[in-house]
Order: sequence, then C-alpha cells, then structure tokens
Amino acid sequence: MQIPVGEGSDFEGVIDLIDMKEIRWDAETDGEKMFVSEIAASRREAALDWREKLLDAVSSSSDEITELILGGEEVPSALIRRELRRAVIARELIPFLCGASRRNQGIQPLIDAIVDYLPAPDEVPPAVGFHTKKEEEIDVPCRTDGVPLGLVFKIQYDREAGALCYVRMYSGKIKTGDQVFNVGKKKRERVNRILRMHSNKSEPMDSVEAGDIAVFIGLKLAQTGDTVGSEGMPILLEKMHFPEPVISVSIEPKTMSERDKLKDTLEILAREDPTFTSREDAETGQLIISGMGELHIDVLVTRMIDDFKVQARVGNPQVTYRESVTATAEHTETFSRNLGGKENTAGVTLRVEQLPRGSGNQYRNAVKKGAAPEEIFDAVEQAVTNAFGSGIQYGYPCADVGVTLTAIDYSELTSTPFAFTSAAATGFDEACRKASPELLEPVMNVDILCPKDFVGDAMSQITQRGGLISSLESKPSIEVVHAQAPMAKMFGFSTSLRSVTQGRASFGMTFSHFEVKKGGLGGF
Repeated sequence: MQIPVGEGSDFEGVIDLIDMKEIRWDAETDGEKMFVSEIAASRREAALDWREKLLDAVSSSSDEITELILGGEEVPSALIRRELRRAVIARELIPFLCGASRRNQGIQPLIDAIVDYLPAPDEVPPAVGFHTKKEEEIDVPCRTDGVPLGLVFKIQYDREAGALCYVRMYSGKIKTGDQVFNVGKKKRERVNRILRMHSNKSEPMDSVEAGDIAVFIGLKLAQTGDTVGSEGMPILLEKMHFPEPVISVSIEPKTMSERDKLKDTLEILAREDPTFTSREDAETGQLIISGMGELHIDVLVTRMIDDFKVQARVGNPQVTYRESVTATAEHTETFSRNLGGKENTAGVTLRVEQLPRGSGNQYRNAVKKGAAPEEIFDAVEQAVTNAFGSGIQYGYPCADVGVTLTAIDYSELTSTPFAFTSAAATGFDEACRKASPELLEPVMNVDILCPKDFVGDAMSQITQRGGLISSLESKPSIEVVHAQAPMAKMFGFSTSLRSVTQGRASFGMTFSHFEVKKGGLGGF
C-alpha cells in the first residue's frame, strides 16, 4: 500500500499507492504534522509500477476491479479501499505499510488503515466461551442486548486510582456502579468508575457495551485474563496463554521498614504481568521473584527502584525447575480427627497421571455431582490446585500433572470441607510419590542471527552449552541458527557470543518446554 522515499538514515517519507501522493512528517512537531504533495517526477515510474502490483493483488479477489482494469478504466480510490477491507476481513490479503516509529513517521496512515481495513467487533465470528455450569462451549455474539461479558486484558497501576483494569466488552452492557461477577474466581466486585482512555488522557463514561474497550476502576481481585460478567450466565472467555517463568532471583529490602512496601510492590507487578511471580521461600525466608529471562527481571527490578522507590538488593539468577510424574498411580486417603469435640471425617481416591508436555496441570472430577454437596467438591479441587504449586519432592511447582477424583467417602453427619481439604492434599502427595516423580528443567528456543563468516563459531557456542541445533536458515546478509538449549546453561551466553563474533551476532530466546533433568539436583 506504500513504498518508502529513501531508506535507513535517509528515510524521508512514503508514497501512498492508493491516492498516489507523497507523505512527509515534520521533525519539529515530532511527527504530529503531516505534509501531502504530488509524487516527484524521478519517483513516478517506480510508484506506477508498484501501484500496478497493488491493483493486481486486490483484483485477484475482486471481479469489479478486474473489469475496470480490463476495460482500461481508472480504478477509484474508494473502490480499492472497499475491496481491500472485504479481502482483509476474509483473510485473503494482508495490508503492508511502512514508516519509522522511532521518529513518529507513518503513524497516522497506520491508524487510518486499522480503521479502514480491520474488522469492527460485529464483523468477526462470535467469540467462543465455556459455560462453567453446563460444562460446554457456547458462542458469544457481539450484541448490546446480550448477557454482560468482558475480558480483562491488561492491568496498569495508578498511584491515585489504584488498579486500572482494561476490559474489552464482548457482549451486553455494564454501567458505573454495577456489580460484576469474576467468573474464574467466583467472586462479586463493584465497578466504581468507567473511563475511556485516550493515550495519557481519559474521560469518564456512564456505561460500556459490546465492542467497547474501557478501563474499570474498583476491581480489587481481577487479574489479566479474567472474565467478568453475570452470575446467572457464568461464561469463561478464552484465557490468554502465559508462558512459565524460567528464571528466579532472591530479592531483599535494604531495611526492614521497606519489607511491607516491597511486598505490596511485588503484588502490584504480578497483577500487571502474569509472567512475573513472587513467593516466600519456606526454608530460607527469602523473597523469590521469577520471570521470563535476565532482561525481564532487570526491567522489573528497575521499575521497583525507580517507579515505586523501593530500596532492594537482588541476588544472582537461578533457574526455576518444575516437578512432574512419569507414571499413573491411584491412592485412597482417609482423614479422621476429633477437633473441638466434633468428629471430622473424609475419604478421597485420586488418580494422578502424566500429561503431554506443555499441556499444563489439569484437575477433573469423575464422581457424580449428587454424591456430596458442591462445597465438598470445591474443597477437594481447591486442595489439589494449591498442591500443584507446592511440588512433590523438592518444593518446585508441578507441571503437566493430571489429577482425577475417582471416588469419595462422604458422611452427612461427620464430613466437613476442612476434612476433605486435608485428605485431598495428603492424597495428592502420596499418589504423586507412587507415580515415579521426576525433576524437569526449562528448555529454551534460541534463534541466533549471525554473519556468514562467524556461523561456525556461533553454532559451537550453543553446542558447548548442551544445545541442539534444529535448523540453519540462510538470508541475504545473515544466517539464522535455530536451536534449543537448557536455560541453566544459557547464563552469560550473550557475552560469549559477542566475543567470538566480534560483536556482530545477536540472539533471541523464548521458553519452549520443560523436560526431564538428567542427574536430578546433583549438580545444583
């Protein structure tokens, strides 16, 4: 849709291939002012050539434009935009624009293109939700008269207002002062205020409806990925997938008076960023924070110190391991204890099994609903969910463990939720120990971008660290090495890579999966 005028440091602007105009931006106003002019004679031939390619691409999915081209007639700009929008919504074409975001060049046409070509909320297929009571998937059409339903997709902390919950409304309408139901957490919360955000400005709103994006103020429990809606129609919208944190460091306040402030700050950051977690080590009493990599942790620590003014010391990074089972086992656990003169009894049978790598932990109830009150089943589920976080042998969180409640022993006279919580927690530990538990370590996808002259040295660096090279991709001026390597061996890799490639190579690293660590914790 555009071609650049100049490139690199000589980049001046773009040529719009639909309106056939040159667009430039004023550096003094930081790109706010935009100047439109006729195409220079020296660039007109190239622009006509690229416009022909644009028309060729759009006409492949538009008979109307094809007829005009074959008839030798001029194709109106409005028709190109209309047909482009139809093709983009049908996922037949992807519009391509250019600019330089660092200098705010190309921003206005990009935002116009979002409005012109991307679908409105009511022009896409209905969202798919999961009805928690019926336990089935259900379509959620974008209708203002539907059941209120929204997804919290971002949380930002504001010193004055507290947590700003960014919500996209998928259905229905929510007004200021309404009570909403957090479907995942099964809790009610009140929306004190609703704001429409405009970059760094906001305006108050009385209500939001399907298709809107707004900020809710007053939700104290909501986290990124939560669904808010109606208690009568508890529908969970598709959850966002957040990768597991793979690096942990210890953090401690410089003075004891800072400890509470540090804990509050960690809580705020964890609500904003679900890939960041914090916990207190039961044995050492240290605060441990975990994230996706060394840079991620550095950024968060800098925010704590600069934005939240918390004085803290940070330890050396350590790899975050996981625990899992490698077999299937079943265990029956009974609980009987006299507390305060009242007998508490419970009996549960749990089956644990290994799930495919990357599928996460799963809990399933295979007992008929009428066998016990709902609060008993909730107590067992809560106990197992909490046990996933406390590990099996070493205290690391569990990964890819499937737990099924196959039977319960319930007595109306003596059974209590407390007894079932205790029985389920102990039963989970015993069943996992029978199922051959193993320690898992995080394995990362590593992509190294390197000049051809140094590709051998770069590959040598990754193989020395226990990495496996999966493929080598050749591009015009660079080689891309795709590999996988254990996270524990990747500390300091950037320094080693730069030293053997004269600083000309770079790499990116993302979490791939957990796999069984060879030799347990012997070399830890």
